[in-house]
Amino acid sequence: MFAHLLPAENVDSAMVRRIDKYFQKRYKQRRFNGTVLFADKGKIVYKGAFGYGTLRNKDTLSTKSPFQLASVTKPITSTAVLMLAEQELLNLEDSVHQHIPDFPYKNVTIKQLLIQKSGLPEYLYFSDQYWPNNRNTINNDDVLCMMKIHEPNPYYRPDYRYNYTNTNYSILASIIEKVSGQTYQDFIEHKVFKPLGMNDSFVYAKDETPVYHHMTSGHDKRRRRIADSHFNGVVGDKGIYSSVEDMLRFDQALYTDYLVSQELLEQAFEPAHKRLYDHDNYGMGWRINTQKNGNKIIYHSGWWKGYTSYFIRMPYSGKTIIVLNNSLRGGFLSNNELRKLIE
Repeated sequence: MFAHLLPAENVDSAMVRRIDKYFQKRYKQRRFNGTVLFADKGKIVYKGAFGYGTLRNKDTLSTKSPFQLASVTKPITSTAVLMLAEQELLNLEDSVHQHIPDFPYKNVTIKQLLIQKSGLPEYLYFSDQYWPNNRNTINNDDVLCMMKIHEPNPYYRPDYRYNYTNTNYSILASIIEKVSGQTYQDFIEHKVFKPLGMNDSFVYAKDETPVYHHMTSGHDKRRRRIADSHFNGVVGDKGIYSSVEDMLRFDQALYTDYLVSQELLEQAFEPAHKRLYDHDNYGMGWRINTQKNGNKIIYHSGWWKGYTSYFIRMPYSGKTIIVLNNSLRGGFLSNNELRKLIE
């Protein structure tokens, strides 16, 4: 349905030169290695690929190359949950207990997981204590098992305050599996990727799914390849690999009712936390930057094991920015700088 991507007509040549200069400079300084796509109302105004999928192999990147999205996986997980809600297979106010009966924490709801207000502890931290052998891969069931057996202390009581933890989205992936009767990987593949023509996207769970031949690798600040982590068996909070072109297909689907109705998406894009600043709030799987004029920038970024990712949507103008990077050298990019390139 969304497989064909088209270039924009009458593109501002000065803007294209500005974007190209920004990334060419960073690439030449070895401060960027990745792919880039800027779009206006779904039409591509600029796309580019800089460097290699694995630096040692010198396998040239393209805008179809899949990168680990890191936390940009979370908006896709959220979308899957909302799809199940619209099918009335779950309710956002359901407690986790209703779908995972032996879950040891009381009064935690699906919505609290989505908006990062569950108060649950971070599995990336408590597993250091309860899963000391990092030669063994951790998966979503293992996270739940550690929580059931050890009941690590929550950070806060449910619904008390915003606290971003990856645990919330690993549990959401488990709920998707319980409710749909499919693995998280199969649900995302058959309900999101295939219908949208996202043919270069997949969920990677270490020891469960194959290592795809065209997978990129993450690199550290010294441009050395980072080994596959034992945490890469956990999905939902991370684990999705996608290309900049495929992410534009996902972006465009969110302007339709194809995956989720606009009415429910508007709820997902609503800032959920009174104590947070307007320019740095969180909805259901999305960061929300509400500008002084009321315009909302809907976005998410990610970092994981040598990858950084940026997915920025400006519904008020129809513009989209997608940047995927697989080398930590050069540090993080500024969302404000990226927006200024196309605004």
